[in-house]
Amino acid sequence: MVNPMALPDRVVLVTGASSGIGRDTAVLLSCLGARVVLAGRDRERLTQTLSGLTGEGHCAEPFDLRSVEQIPQWIQEIGKKVGPLAGLVHCAGVHSRRPLKVLNSANFEDVQRINVTAALMLAKGLQQKGCCAANASVVLLSSVTGLVGEAGISAYGTSKAALIGLTRCLALELAPQRTRVNCVAPGLVKTEMSEQLFGALTPGQIAAIEQAHPLGLGQPRDVANAIAFLLSDAAAWITGSVLVVDGGYTAR
Repeated sequence: MVNPMALPDRVVLVTGASSGIGRDTAVLLSCLGARVVLAGRDRERLTQTLSGLTGEGHCAEPFDLRSVEQIPQWIQEIGKKVGPLAGLVHCAGVHSRRPLKVLNSANFEDVQRINVTAALMLAKGLQQKGCCAANASVVLLSSVTGLVGEAGISAYGTSKAALIGLTRCLALELAPQRTRVNCVAPGLVKTEMSEQLFGALTPGQIAAIEQAHPLGLGQPRDVANAIAFLLSDAAAWITGSVLVVDGGYTAR
């Protein structure tokens, strides 16, 4: 039986691959036959992810995405090592819960730098000669907070809304090159980041968040499945779209 989501020998770069959604995405893509390039700041944690991948031809390329101006050169170096990228998944990101009274411009701009500017520069780097395979697919990780408001996370919510706008603009700009660009907007998923969030909340607040997701909180694999779909030929006629994976959170 043909698997419409198979990714045989396709080289896919996954940022944020040292934990959470990024790690589960890398593992799943390797099971689907992709050769995965793992990106993150922590070499040791990337090595842990690498040990859990299926198949051969995978590698880790540690990099700090805060160095946004260096991203295109880094992508070019990766292309020389492993060949043109057929997929790029930007899972790396930072969360910031700061009410307006304590939020300052430096905090705000730092979140945008990792979540949005890095995404833009990754896409820019991909378009360099020898870096992009035919019919490539880019998947950015937004959030339901880019679609609905939530108090106290202005910097984070703004960055995730910006990724949706960036997705649509890049989808149109890169369509002539047959490069598709989409994003996934997850609800709250059980990751290290969410555990840190829960550590600052009361049991009542945590229960309210869980109740706001009719199907319960998600797992990293739930989001990884959506990412794999958008990378695959099963989504060959999909670009500029936002795939909401939220257990019904935004259906309320």
